[in-house]
Amino acid sequence: MHIHDLPIGEYIIKPGETRQLEIPVANLYTDTDVFIPVHVIRSKRPGPIVFVSAAVHGDELNGIEIVRRLIQSKTLKISAGSLVLIPMVNIYGVLNQSRYMPDRRDLNRSFPGSKKGSLAGRVAHIFLEEIIKHCDYGIDLHTGAIHRSNLPQIRADLSDPETEALAIEFGASVVLNANLRDGSLRHTSVESGTRILLYEAGQALRFDELSIQVGVRGVLNVITKLGMMRRKRTRKAFQPYIANDSAWVRANSSGIVRDLKKLGDRVRKGDALAEIGGPFGDVIDRVKASKAGIIIGKQNIPLAQEGDAMFHIAFFEEADSVVAETIEAMHETMNNDSAFHYDKVE
Repeated sequence: MHIHDLPIGEYIIKPGETRQLEIPVANLYTDTDVFIPVHVIRSKRPGPIVFVSAAVHGDELNGIEIVRRLIQSKTLKISAGSLVLIPMVNIYGVLNQSRYMPDRRDLNRSFPGSKKGSLAGRVAHIFLEEIIKHCDYGIDLHTGAIHRSNLPQIRADLSDPETEALAIEFGASVVLNANLRDGSLRHTSVESGTRILLYEAGQALRFDELSIQVGVRGVLNVITKLGMMRRKRTRKAFQPYIANDSAWVRANSSGIVRDLKKLGDRVRKGDALAEIGGPFGDVIDRVKASKAGIIIGKQNIPLAQEGDAMFHIAFFEEADSVVAETIEAMHETMNNDSAFHYDKVE
């Protein structure tokens, strides 16, 4: 099978080449050039083309560190196909430590975009044309929104068997069957024929070491599964559990929050998740689980307004104790497996 040149922007990346390049996007007010940084690793042997993208939301920083560690890793050696690493998609958001674009639009609701549309639409269009359309697979890295944390999890369209197999192979403790959202990078990728996983872990504007390690390991697991990398296969310490549904539990009163449950806890229907109290210490109300499951996301700020989303619970058919053991096994694997700690550059 002949392996072709890979065109990205004004660049042509040849088989066997590793190259860092910049895709130009609209300049700042100061006429300062703005570029999307891209790191491409190509084997001389044919194989899949996979992109790994971070910071589509500019304040979600864990993904940036995951991509940085992959680029600097001594264990990342592509033996077939091509890997396209994008540490920052929403450069404007990163500069402003903001989820959004300067035009106050959410880039992850602006796909497929257009060449002459809004700023968010133009960036989405560039990313679609220059990256997504060249790739067979993608992994998009995210965290929780501001003041929210997510348990390491993969969200994917599990109706496609190959996508499901890759989602499980990634190695996060939870795999959530998530519907495609109009305007999202994931939706546009699927429509373009690119299978994609969305990794959610940690919180905005913070590094979370466990989430980063799970992310690095997960990308390596996926590209190994795709035959792009030779790597010694080890017996899995745990089997991820699949959740076909999830829901946020909302505050039923306004007040000061005292959490009773934490991220990763298993809960039963009716369990108290948090107390909401008044300024004099009295308990006004309790937030309770609507169904049995595991907490995969939560609000961190200890203040609640009535109606605020407070706990994100994934629902499982499996026994609660089994799911809890999976979470504990993931933590133990990351803590004990030195192969997935940051490869220091000499």
